Amino acid sequence: MMDRDYDVVIYGATGFVGSRAAEYLAEHRQRDKLRWAIAGRDRRKLEAIKARLAGAAAVDVLTADSADQSAVDTLVARTRVLLNVAGPFVLYGSAIVDACVRLRTHYVDITGETVWVKSLIDRYHDKAAGAGTRVIPFCGFDSVPSDLGSYLLVRHLQRTFGVECRQVKGYFQMYGGFNGGTVATDINVRESGATVPGRNPFLLNPPQAHSQDEIDRSLDPTGVAYDGAIGAWVGPFIMGAINTRVVRRSAALYTQWQQPYGLDFHYQEYTKFDPPLAWGKAALITGLMALYNGAMESASTRGLLKSLLPKPGSGPSEQTMNTGWFTTELLGLAADGRTARARIHHQGDPSNRATVRFVCESALSLALNADALPGGRARGGVLTPATGLGEVLAERLRNAGVAIEFGS
Repeated sequence: MMDRDYDVVIYGATGFVGSRAAEYLAEHRQRDKLRWAIAGRDRRKLEAIKARLAGAAAVDVLTADSADQSAVDTLVARTRVLLNVAGPFVLYGSAIVDACVRLRTHYVDITGETVWVKSLIDRYHDKAAGAGTRVIPFCGFDSVPSDLGSYLLVRHLQRTFGVECRQVKGYFQMYGGFNGGTVATDINVRESGATVPGRNPFLLNPPQAHSQDEIDRSLDPTGVAYDGAIGAWVGPFIMGAINTRVVRRSAALYTQWQQPYGLDFHYQEYTKFDPPLAWGKAALITGLMALYNGAMESASTRGLLKSLLPKPGSGPSEQTMNTGWFTTELLGLAADGRTARARIHHQGDPSNRATVRFVCESALSLALNADALPGGRARGGVLTPATGLGEVLAERLRNAGVAIEFGS
C-alpha cells in the first residue's frame, strides 16, 4: 500500500461511540506516533469534537457524506485504515466499504449486522483477498471476545495437548448500558426484514453443505438449562445470534487455509447466571428477552419501544460506563476429551467502553503491526477479528488492560 496522509481516519466521529473513539486515539497518539483524522458529514460538529481532544492541533477534520461516493473516495484514498462507527451500517457503510476495496484501504467497524456483512462477503471477499485488503467487521463487543477468545483458546488447546479442538462454548456475564446507535441498528434490522435470513447459523460461512445434525447443534438456544460442564444455569445470550456466526466463519476460513480448529468444530454461547436463585434469574432474563424480541417484531409495539429507548447520539452516563464490565468464560473440548479454559475480562461497560477499546486497537493493529498480522501482508478479504488480526490484537488488548487468561 502506497504512503497515505493518515494511518487511521475515524468516520462517524460525532456519534456517541465515535466521539469516544476519537478521545481514545487522542490519548494514545503519542504512544503510537499516529497520523490520524476524524471525519463525518458535519464540519461544525467535528470541530466541536476536535476542540476537546488532547493534542487537538494535530488532529485533522475531514468531511464526506456517505451518500456522496466521490467524496467518500477522496476521503478513503487518504488513509491506510478506515475505522467506521457510523451505523446502521447497511444504510451508511456500503459506499465506504466499496471505496476501501477499490482503493486498497483496510477497514474495521463495530457492526453486528450479519445480513449486511453477508452481502459484503458476496460482493467483495474475493476482490479484497486478491488485493491483500482486510475488511474486518465485528470489531466491537460483538464479536471480539467470542471470536478472538475462541481462536486463542483453540490454539492454546492445540499447543498444550497436541490434538484438535472439537468444541468451544462461551459464557457471558456483564453489566452496562446501550447507546442509541445500537438501538437504531436493531430497529433497522427488524424493519428491513433481516431477522429471518439472520437465523441461518452458517450465514457467514463460505458456501458448503451442512448435515442436519450440524444445523441442529448450531441453532440458537432459546430456553434455560443447567450446564454441567461449568456447574451453572445458562440461557440465551443477547448477542449470540451475531457472535456464533462470526466464530463459525473464522473456523471455516482457517480450515480453508489448512489451519483448522478441529474436525466438525462446534461453537455455541450462553448467558451464565450465578447463585443465589440462579434458575430464577435465568428464567426472568430469558423471558424478558423473548418479550423484547416479540415486541420488536410487531410494528405496533415496535413504535412504542422506539419512543422509550435511547435515541441515536445518546448513551449511558459516564458512571454507568465506568462501573460496567463483562466477563467471558470459554470452555474448549479437545478431540480426546480433555478440556481447557479461557477468561476475558474488561472493566468498563461492554457496548461503549469495551467496544471503543476493541475497535481502536483493531485499527491500530492494521496501521502499526501489519508485518505481524496472521497470514502476513498478503492476506485479505472480508475477514473476522480472529482471521484478520489474531494474536496481534490479543497482545494490544492485554497491553491496554484487558485480562486474557488460560487454564485447564
